[in-house]
Amino acid sequence: MARHDSILDTIGHTPTVRLSRLAPAGVNVHVKLEAFNPMGSVKDRMALAVIEQAERSGALHPGQTVIEATSGNTGIGLAMVCARKGYPLVVTMAENFSLERRRLLRFLGARVVLTPAAEKGSGMLAKAVELAEAHGYFLCRQFENEANAEVHSRTTAQEILDDFQDVPLHAWVTGFGTGGTLKGVAGTLKAADPAIRVVVAEPDNAPLLGSGEDQPAGASHPRFRPHLMQGWSPDFISPLTQQAVTAGLVDEVVPVAGEAALHLARELARQEGIFAGISGGATLAAALDVARRSPPGSHIVCMLPDTGERYQSTPLFDGIEDEMNEAELTLSRSTPGYRFDRPVPAAKAPVEAAADPEAERFVDACLAEAPVVMFGLAWCEFCWSARKLFARLGIDYRGVDLDGQTCQADDLGVRLRPVLARRTGAPTLPQIFIGGEPLGGCSDLFDAWGDGSLIERLAAYGVSCDANAEIEPETLLPGWLHSRSVSA
Repeated sequence: MARHDSILDTIGHTPTVRLSRLAPAGVNVHVKLEAFNPMGSVKDRMALAVIEQAERSGALHPGQTVIEATSGNTGIGLAMVCARKGYPLVVTMAENFSLERRRLLRFLGARVVLTPAAEKGSGMLAKAVELAEAHGYFLCRQFENEANAEVHSRTTAQEILDDFQDVPLHAWVTGFGTGGTLKGVAGTLKAADPAIRVVVAEPDNAPLLGSGEDQPAGASHPRFRPHLMQGWSPDFISPLTQQAVTAGLVDEVVPVAGEAALHLARELARQEGIFAGISGGATLAAALDVARRSPPGSHIVCMLPDTGERYQSTPLFDGIEDEMNEAELTLSRSTPGYRFDRPVPAAKAPVEAAADPEAERFVDACLAEAPVVMFGLAWCEFCWSARKLFARLGIDYRGVDLDGQTCQADDLGVRLRPVLARRTGAPTLPQIFIGGEPLGGCSDLFDAWGDGSLIERLAAYGVSCDANAEIEPETLLPGWLHSRSVSA
């Protein structure tokens, strides 16, 4: 293992793995696992290359905002690069791409501007251009940027050639989106050995390449239809993709059905232990089609562009439930302990502790500091839920975490529990006070918001809040609690 000065130094050098169970007998199908890039996709390579090329050319200035239209993976790669290099990032994205991608982008500090699904990929691209021109942002232009193809020629293709120095490579199979991977890898592989077949997969219901029809200028391709493979085949043939086709780098186009993509992504996980997204399943479907038609002993490399982790809100995870199914419930019931279908033991009454004047004074001091005080635990999900409601309502409060550093000295956090239990009549946390009087825990807070009494109590002590907010407090509870209630 190497030591690195930057996360950006870990991009590339992804492993190639031979499939053991899914490939037809006698044919070697290998997958290149681009999920091993730091942000989990092949787009990390392009993100770094585009930014560094723009820095070298002077097109990108220090502190300038970067913007790009993306289905998610390019944006996530750019968010990593921009975070490390100090550039603000704006991403435009069609609203129908997975929620995980939006959250990852925002977690990395990017701003996400959604565009209508009906406007397709060309709509999110047009929005990026519009915003770049209006605000002076640097637009990456991944669909036409030569740095996109060049990095794959220099790194991805060379890695594949290095992995197969000792055996001839029969075919390389990929999908296409921007066309950067296709053009860059195909050009280098063909230069090294013209006999290597380049096979491009595309959705069977959106045969942009397979149809042979021309791409209209400034409009969606007439054969485009919405499809399941996020990141694949936008509603136009990108300049980089067209250049690869015009140069004769593509030997075959294989149509792939959406259901086949979902099936192969699931089988890849369950039979090979490899976690890939829908586009990976689609590319594998095409690679297996090629493998079934290839001579015994052939070596075929299939690109797996990303991880399946960012597809959890898509059809890929249909049928994958949060709660236990019947088989799991039966297994749970096969032994007597730790079962959800047994009554939860009643909480034991706290042992009455001796009077603790110091802890009493601490509680009094906290209550005197602010009209709203919550005693809780940093790790407790019910405390998180209460904090979320306070934040949504704009309520200022004094938070005291009994497991926090302030309460560690002399076991103050432990000593506060019996004090709070005596004052509230409950041993649980959180415990919320308004004007020095106990309100209760998380469920009591939610109930008070629901019946309007919370607003009245806050108003009595001059505490402002957003009384017109439309909030269903139950949605703020931890997800596992919903699953358990359904199972029960």
